Amino acid sequence: MSNDVRQWLAEIKELKQQLADSLRDRDAANESATNWRKLYNTEAQQRRTEAKLAQQEIETLKAQIHQLQQESSKLKSDDPEAASVIQQEVAKLQTVEELKVKLSEVMGERDRLLDALKVEQANHAQTRKSLTAVIGDTIDQLTKERSNQKPISESEDIKD
Repeated sequence: MSNDVRQWLAEIKELKQQLADSLRDRDAANESATNWRKLYNTEAQQRRTEAKLAQQEIETLKAQIHQLQQESSKLKSDDPEAASVIQQEVAKLQTVEELKVKLSEVMGERDRLLDALKVEQANHAQTRKSLTAVIGDTIDQLTKERSNQKPISESEDIKD
């Protein structure tokens, strides 16, 4: 009977070891699953953020397209030929990237033209200021000349 008890004790010890190993494996699996869940959640959050940013960019591009279409409709009434050329250019654009590139080119050109307009306006204002000053000086000189001539002509009238 002593062998039977030892055998049972050995089996119990072996079962305890298997149970401990199983618990350790379970804990490791749970830890791994938790780690993978965290990674998945982080990746999912990044994808949601990217999707939200992409959606915002799409909305911004749609608004810019809408604005360009409104400006295009204004152009159609002003210059139908120019509007036709613009529509052909827009029709050539196939992807969002092409649209972005074209939009940045157009915006750069617009900024350059606005800068040139500002310079032209400043030059115009300076020219107007200079011309006004010259006209003012000329009027002053004419007034001086006339005032210098009046006494002479009055003295001639007195002599007659």
